Amino acid sequence: MPRSFARNASTLRPVTLEAGISRYAEGSCLVSFGHTRVLVTASVDDFVPPFLRNTGKGWVTAEYGMLPRATHSRNPREAAKGKQSGRTQEIQRLIGRALRTTINLSLLGERQIVIDCDVLEADGGTRTASITGAYVALAQAVQTLQRKGVLKTSPMIAQVAAISCGIVGGEAVVDLDYEEDSGAEVDANIVMNADGALVEVQMTGEEATFSKDQMQRMLTLAEAAITELCAKQREALETFARAA
Repeated sequence: MPRSFARNASTLRPVTLEAGISRYAEGSCLVSFGHTRVLVTASVDDFVPPFLRNTGKGWVTAEYGMLPRATHSRNPREAAKGKQSGRTQEIQRLIGRALRTTINLSLLGERQIVIDCDVLEADGGTRTASITGAYVALAQAVQTLQRKGVLKTSPMIAQVAAISCGIVGGEAVVDLDYEEDSGAEVDANIVMNADGALVEVQMTGEEATFSKDQMQRMLTLAEAAITELCAKQREALETFARAA
């Protein structure tokens, strides 16, 4: 079927990454993948969770949420329900795991960076957009700490981004929108670093099984897309640094 934005199987939706969108957060990024938009902020705390006290190590964690009208109909805030859904918990743990691969926690010292990912508008790929924008916010927060003299050495050791892939109508495609995602035979979320090493792969046969060849095709599409996204991340950070 025709893809949104008149794309072919290997083409991303229009992607924008705007660093420094928040006046108050140590790091921030407004990320858009087509109609999916996520506001990501990075906040620095001068303490760590109890299990890391007196270890000399820092921590990076994430919280994720969708605004009530991020989708076609209003969803109640999870805070009003008194608990997070299993989906929300799973996504924010994924974001945290992905980001912790980018940073030497010992060089961060005993401080915590909290990444908040708030989905403004959802049209598929919110978790992968969150990870991609979260790297920009995290890197900017580290730059802020260095500029203030809090950190003498950057603890950043890798760059990470993420993308969705799937089998739609028997064809492997990258960066699924909501319509594609809801009808996909196979759904995948792939996290890689800038060197092409896999960080995490979530790949599920929703309505059908898939072959090793199809899996490899999705991984190949993801690697090309993530290479493109990493370039956009670097550009966003460089643009902000020049303007600062």
